[in-house]
Amino acid sequence: MGDLTVLAAIASAIVGYLLGSIPFGLVIVKAAGLGDIRAIGSGNIGATNVLRTGRKDLALATLLLDSGKAAIALLLAKFVFHAEEAGFIAGGAAYLGHCFPVWLNFKGGKGVATFFGVLLAGLPLIGVACGALWILTALIFRYSSLAGLVAAAAAPVLAYVLRDPERWLAPVGFCAFLTVLIFIRHHANIARLLAGTEPKIGAKKAAEDTKVPAPEPE
Repeated sequence: MGDLTVLAAIASAIVGYLLGSIPFGLVIVKAAGLGDIRAIGSGNIGATNVLRTGRKDLALATLLLDSGKAAIALLLAKFVFHAEEAGFIAGGAAYLGHCFPVWLNFKGGKGVATFFGVLLAGLPLIGVACGALWILTALIFRYSSLAGLVAAAAAPVLAYVLRDPERWLAPVGFCAFLTVLIFIRHHANIARLLAGTEPKIGAKKAAEDTKVPAPEPE
């Protein structure tokens, strides 16, 4: 770990995990008086499910906080310990905390927003490239989950291709760790994609728009 001490690595991991495990979606929806987000829609605590409450402002707040918490953990550890490795450890631990928070029996979010937030903070060029891949995949195939999986799969590959010959193991390992977690959290989506039952982006709205209205009572 270069100049990073074992104590600094442990501290980065613990603080990162605790920060990442804050379930902002759950907290925000409860604070707004809308109950438990886990009892709504898919039961997920992320921004997409928060949007199902009908409150776009709450969904946006969840998106920003979820994408920012791992990024803050990464930048904070990097600043405090003056080591890039500390940032990657804290950011990875925060991502782990988001996906498997101790407060919610290790049942957290799927991590796409947090993935992009921490990637943009730690490896901006790779974060932008993965974001472009997400958009391109979503536009072509109309599957949000597939777009996230393609972007995640590309991250460690891009980290290796764009590597610094002297310091490449940490960023590649960091990206690979994020990729493994995002695939684990999307196991149900992967099964639906293979079965052809995964809903496409806008499918629900399109179905509602084409629904024949019931005749008015005479």
